[in-house]
Amino acid sequence: MNPVIQPRSLFLALGLLLALALWLSLALGPVSLPLADTLQAALRLLGVPLGGARLEQAELILGQIRLPRSLLGLTVGAVLALCGVAMQGLFRNPLADPGLVGVSSGAALGAALAIVGGAALGGLPEVFAPYLLSLCAFIGGLGVTALVYRLGRRDGQTSVATMLLAGIALTALAGAAIGLFTYLADDATLRTLTFWNLGSLNGASYARLWPLLLVTLAVALWLPRRARALNALLLGESEARHLGFGVERIKRELVLCTALGVGAAVAAAGMIGFIGLVVPHLVRLLVGPDHRVLLPASALAGASLLLLADLAARLALAPAELPIGIVTALLGAPFFLYLLLRGRA
Repeated sequence: MNPVIQPRSLFLALGLLLALALWLSLALGPVSLPLADTLQAALRLLGVPLGGARLEQAELILGQIRLPRSLLGLTVGAVLALCGVAMQGLFRNPLADPGLVGVSSGAALGAALAIVGGAALGGLPEVFAPYLLSLCAFIGGLGVTALVYRLGRRDGQTSVATMLLAGIALTALAGAAIGLFTYLADDATLRTLTFWNLGSLNGASYARLWPLLLVTLAVALWLPRRARALNALLLGESEARHLGFGVERIKRELVLCTALGVGAAVAAAGMIGFIGLVVPHLVRLLVGPDHRVLLPASALAGASLLLLADLAARLALAPAELPIGIVTALLGAPFFLYLLLRGRA
């Protein structure tokens, strides 16, 4: 597959798109700031001495509200796209997505257990809440993914169709369990759980951001080291073994990495679908299947797309805010149907 655009040109375009998306995300909202004031307020946050009461207000809005929210959206979009690339490469299927094979539903179940269980215990100290969510989401995502992967294995081979069917079944089971927690929740916990399931970057804070940043950094540094192994897996497991790669070890590492990344993202921002499907597929259509280019390009594109989706969620019904999971589903579901129809053709 010949690339439509050269990697260097694509990285330049994605870098400019990410910078523009970040700038707009910081400037626009219920209280919109002039782009010049946004830049000057950002410089004040970095310690540059710029005066003016107007800049003080802009600095407060940026530092306490917009900046953690934008960084959260950037990080969630990047890690979901990276995990989507890993899953598609692992299962040699461009339609594979962490949500389709149960990672998101498992992480959602773990996080729902943390939300409802924490409320049942009388609430947990605020300092522990983000870390408990991340830990429970990670365990839930890892457990469901491992089970789906195990059900898809037979005679040393992985059946993508079986894995997807198992993912659908376990997603339904996890949804039933989440419904049970919803039924048992009190009014305050029910509101938290409902809005969390819809996905949102609202209420972003540095305490919620730092664990996700560490996880995303680890995923972003580790996955490119397996780019050649992912390229070899595209040829088939036997061919990858003949090329000297430890296929089973790589599979376990990719599953663990995906469960960690998606679990942390779901815990931080709730259920945000289709980023891990749409972004890698679009980038693959532009530059081909080489994971040495696909991984970093998808991270940039995923971060930009989620920032723009969050911007649309904030502005579409302003001053009310549309859950970002609805926006990504409205964009991703038609694209997924297009891929299915294109595959039939």
